[in-house]
Amino acid sequence: MSKPKLHVAIVGAGLGGLAAAIGITRAGHEVTILEKASVLGEIGAGIQIPPNSSRILKRWDLLDRIESVSVQPSDFILRSYRDGSILSKQNMVPFAQDCFGVPYLHIHRADYHKILVDEANRLGVTILLRSNVANVDFEKPSIQLVDKTEFHADVVLGADGLKSVCREVLLGRPDPPCFTGDLAYRIIIKAEDMKKYPNLRELVEQPAINYWMGPHSHVVCYLLKGGGLYNIVLVCPDNLPSLENTAKADLEEMRDIFKHWDPTLKALLGLVQETTKWRLQNSREMQSWRHPNGKFALLGDACHATLPYLAQGAAQAVEDGAVLGALFERIERRSQIADLLLIYERLRKGRTTRIVRGSTALGKIFHLEDGAQQQERDRQLTEQEPCENFPNRWADPVFQNWLFGYDADREVEIAWGRYKDDMFKRSTGNLRSAL
Repeated sequence: MSKPKLHVAIVGAGLGGLAAAIGITRAGHEVTILEKASVLGEIGAGIQIPPNSSRILKRWDLLDRIESVSVQPSDFILRSYRDGSILSKQNMVPFAQDCFGVPYLHIHRADYHKILVDEANRLGVTILLRSNVANVDFEKPSIQLVDKTEFHADVVLGADGLKSVCREVLLGRPDPPCFTGDLAYRIIIKAEDMKKYPNLRELVEQPAINYWMGPHSHVVCYLLKGGGLYNIVLVCPDNLPSLENTAKADLEEMRDIFKHWDPTLKALLGLVQETTKWRLQNSREMQSWRHPNGKFALLGDACHATLPYLAQGAAQAVEDGAVLGALFERIERRSQIADLLLIYERLRKGRTTRIVRGSTALGKIFHLEDGAQQQERDRQLTEQEPCENFPNRWADPVFQNWLFGYDADREVEIAWGRYKDDMFKRSTGNLRSAL
């Protein structure tokens, strides 16, 4: 019996939607992406590609292209906000390759997005721009656009991000993003400008991920574009007006927040010529990502938006896409679609929930006020060997292996094998009853 060729509609052409499109098309199905933007592209700056994502990109033969426009950080370095002294260091080169078989990378978000768009186009994915979704009919299933066009498919996947229309339709009520109390200044400066200053030269000559941890705030910096650009993210308490999620930032206000921090960091901020501040938001945990009719599911930020502190938001969306692709590769009958989406949710929901909660918890570790708790954190970082629940989460050997060692295809192979075994047991049981 030949396997069915299904038509899957994906709402949203972000990293998660594109990953799902690539995975499902590689599995032999037809995919159409409906994207509300008039032009494809990504805003933002740097993004991290951890080994759990690199493994997927390698399997899709995209890793070489990604690496050609990426930087490999040598280490994760956690620093004191006071003087920049190193509290903890976790090696990444050669550690990531040696332990997980793939690298840890930094890339500009626009470069990452373009590589996935190019691959989707090469595979024959149809991308329909200016497709603004108004509603989803879960029974047919179909997607209704604002212009009254109705688009039919065998399966509909909502990958339309934090402000997801699909999520609100599934819930049957408004579900705006949650304020987290934090905002981020996002900055890019030229590495060549930093090299003019002896105290900044080391930051660009050693391609590490540098974190400064301080009261209520933290800073993360790393190289992009082959070492030509330096990406800076400053996280601090949210002071944006309630109706604004982004705003042009006042440089003096920004520098004043960090006026008592490491002189090297202050020198770096002195080079900043312009920046924007962005409210950091996430979403409430959902009871289910699927519709009971079994033809619709959410993925990525549409169902598990997270704070960026573990650098796993995009990685989890790509994992969602890879798991869906691997499941669609194994489907044998149309009647298995509902089971497939159930398996997808069971494979993904617990992991993404742990990461969302873990990212929030890591922010609290980073942002400890001066006092006994901060001193104890720093003592553990400087005096103890990494162990389970270590404050440097990337150095925690148990968490690190769980986070970076994830293999989407292997997880699907195990889950689908159990599913098939259960089907066989049920079918033979029914046969015995009939006899």
